[in-house]
Amino acid sequence: MDETSEQLELPPSLRWLKWLVTALTATLILGVITIVGLLVTRLPTSTAPEWPENLALPAGVTPEAITRGKDWIGVVGKDGQIYIFDTSGKLTRQIAIAP
Repeated sequence: MDETSEQLELPPSLRWLKWLVTALTATLILGVITIVGLLVTRLPTSTAPEWPENLALPAGVTPEAITRGKDWIGVVGKDGQIYIFDTSGKLTRQIAIAP
């Protein structure tokens, strides 16, 4: 029985290496958990912006793209115009797009 216990015992350099690998694995696991936790708690939640109910384009205008700023809404029409609305839905500016 004494021979088997000697055969199973690792040399000191391998015991040190085994301890280092175990510590590195634990550090890696804790690091991944920390990074995932920070990403989940720190990334902003995306909420859909509220659009005014009475946003009406001029007659015959078909929208191509819509964007929203802090206090304005921009609509690009297929007629080559950009329509700028305020947050209440009132048309404030109309800008011609040069080809």
